[in-house]
Amino acid sequence: MPELGPLGRGDPHQLGPFRLAGRVGEGGQGVVYLGQNDAGERVAVKLLHVKFTGDLTARSRFARELRAAERVASFCTARVIAADLDGDTPYIASEYIEGRSLRETIEVNGPLSGSALERLAIGTATALTAIHHAGIVHRDFKPDNVLMAADGPRVVDFGIARILDSTGTITSRAVGTPAYMAPEQISGGEVGPAADVFAWGSTVVFAATGSVPFGGNSIAVVLNRVLNHEADVSGLPEPLRRVVRSCLNKSPDARPSADQILLRLLGHAEETGASTAVLSEGAELAGRETTGSAWTMRSGTREPAAPTSGSGGQEPRRRSRRGRWVAAAIAVLTIAGGGALAVRQWAPDVWGRPSGTPATTVQAGAPSTTTPPPATFASVVDKAAATRKLTIAMRNLLPGLALSNGQEWHGFEVEVGTYIAKQLGVPSSGVTFKATSMAERAAQLRSGKADLVIATYSINDKDQVTFAGPYYTAHVDVLVRDGDPFDKVGDLRGHKMCAPGASVSTGIVQDAVEVQLVSAGTYADCMNMLHQGVVDAVPGDDLLLAGFANRENIRYKVLGAKLTTERYAVAVRKGDVRACTAVRAAIAEMYADGTIRALLDKYFSKVDFDPETVRPAPVSCG
Repeated sequence: MPELGPLGRGDPHQLGPFRLAGRVGEGGQGVVYLGQNDAGERVAVKLLHVKFTGDLTARSRFARELRAAERVASFCTARVIAADLDGDTPYIASEYIEGRSLRETIEVNGPLSGSALERLAIGTATALTAIHHAGIVHRDFKPDNVLMAADGPRVVDFGIARILDSTGTITSRAVGTPAYMAPEQISGGEVGPAADVFAWGSTVVFAATGSVPFGGNSIAVVLNRVLNHEADVSGLPEPLRRVVRSCLNKSPDARPSADQILLRLLGHAEETGASTAVLSEGAELAGRETTGSAWTMRSGTREPAAPTSGSGGQEPRRRSRRGRWVAAAIAVLTIAGGGALAVRQWAPDVWGRPSGTPATTVQAGAPSTTTPPPATFASVVDKAAATRKLTIAMRNLLPGLALSNGQEWHGFEVEVGTYIAKQLGVPSSGVTFKATSMAERAAQLRSGKADLVIATYSINDKDQVTFAGPYYTAHVDVLVRDGDPFDKVGDLRGHKMCAPGASVSTGIVQDAVEVQLVSAGTYADCMNMLHQGVVDAVPGDDLLLAGFANRENIRYKVLGAKLTTERYAVAVRKGDVRACTAVRAAIAEMYADGTIRALLDKYFSKVDFDPETVRPAPVSCG
């Protein structure tokens, strides 16, 4: 790990909620400190140099770095935790990655080989794919910006990344590190994602050989070799050699995309891009702590290493802190067009059964079946990859959110679920929605009867589930008729408010203002009362209120009191960290590509309502 230097004269001791323990390093833009918040979470805090604090251009560059980092899904990258770009000391706090850089690792321990090299290649390809999916070009991909953490390699430092313009490329100045720059970066051509692919290939060569592929004793020599010489990739094993060679093509159009690299390394077809499930798989394999049972790459195929001594011919446990291999991916594995090798005799099959277990047990006179029990998958990610099917439990009878007519489901949360499933590799035809009650949710996840729960489910520390998200931040608020003389909660004092069933929102509003309560059985009853003028207001989560109001033929408004914060999240089986990570990445993409804004407009535009359109801060999947 980097050596921590002491705080010097003039260094702050606190930035926002973070206490600073020392200096990690210093670059052209600022100083990086090791910080810690009250919860004990360690972060890397990058503080803009004092000389730049009045420089609007520098602040803009710093803000661009933040936007870039926030848009990247946290697969083999360092997630952003907090930031302040408006104060006197603008900073960005990101996940602190404890580990040496790849360059330091190679210099100290020598080149990587076998499973260590494979983990490095897959992990960095996963990170690069996530970066490009966010519409970003890293522009300085190199061994110094790859940290070798305990749970796999992490790509860091988007300090000179640029947001892609509408053409998908960027006209570049020559920025970057010469030995890892692409030819077009040097010659002043258009620099896009293909430049990162070239740098990835150069980085993998360095990792495998310990030598810079386009080295030299001067910058002029290095640049000349990048432009005119071919890299020596003979020290790489096949099939990685073929993948890297294609990445180092002098023509950017002839190089594979980051998606294609990752798909080839994982043995998937390249007809479609890398889904969130594929990114999750890449991160899983990159973070796997290997033993003698690790997969190695030999002669164009992926083969399992021989069982370790004392295993009795049985497959040893293959676990890591980040979970199991994706079972569906190891049934038949190919890399970069190399020959396929069926490996089910060594590996657990796609249903999660141990090696050697028959697919079915058939008794005399009984019909055979190949349908496995639903709870045998190690993760929802495995099930999505193997079956292309998911079951999502929803609340029903919520107009605008989740409403079933007995055959089809409609609503904001239904489309959120369909989007997340697609990111996990499941088409809309493979998604089954089912109604659920609050009491059933955790049990349905435990039993496998539901894979995800999306049901205006607020994050809490009581339910025995793991929360991914949030996907939306709602608030307890009040709905009134548009045009009535109510602009804030206090204006309702002494007026009649509907009290639907056992809704806790009634008491929350009562704490804010004294009203006359009129009991009702359901929200539908409350809406009828509000429409008829029997009551003046209806309390509830603002998104739920907007959903009911949006279907009415008169206008309503949500006051915007925001009396509480309700973080709606996707619930997965407790402990399924891989599913949580994949769902969280899908949510990030949903905000980045504008899907959330479009859905909010689709389902709530008839109501005077100011919905939240900024992605909520994600919660930990750990």
